[in-house]
Amino acid sequence: MIGAVLLLWVLEAIDTVLMHLLDRLGIHAQEPTGWVGILFAPFLHFGFGHLLANTIPLLVLGFLILIGRGGAARMLWSTIISAVCSGLIAWVLTPAHTVIVGASGVIFGWLTYLMARGIFARDWKHIVIGVLVFLVYGGVLWGVFPTQQGVSWQAHLGGAIGGVLAAWLMHRRASRKVMV
Repeated sequence: MIGAVLLLWVLEAIDTVLMHLLDRLGIHAQEPTGWVGILFAPFLHFGFGHLLANTIPLLVLGFLILIGRGGAARMLWSTIISAVCSGLIAWVLTPAHTVIVGASGVIFGWLTYLMARGIFARDWKHIVIGVLVFLVYGGVLWGVFPTQQGVSWQAHLGGAIGGVLAAWLMHRRASRKVMV
């Protein structure tokens, strides 16, 4: 997890040296090919302040997903599903001619993934982690509403939906019928 966050810091340093040329690789809302930025947006930030705001949640939530059996695979899939949902919803709902970058869609995805997986898995350990995550980071969920100018609530909402979807896909239990 530390390596992934270091990569983001290196990319932001390169972006700064390049006069923020990399930011152009973000999601270009409502433009026909603007969705391609979904691949790059989570790796890019509008400056070191933006990246700093995402660093601690990335480390904490990412670590919580990585611990336990199958953590790397769950990290990969929850990240992909959250990033794609975040990016698609941001691309569709954000006003045209807006560029969206940042890892906060993934953060919202990881947050809701951690909160929902215990419910779908019916595992008390995951439920406890979900409750603790909610107690610490639950207030952040207000970010799915348009409350702050210049912050993509659309990406946050998409990431949150993606996190619940990832938890459902990876942890749902098939209903079992007992036959006598």
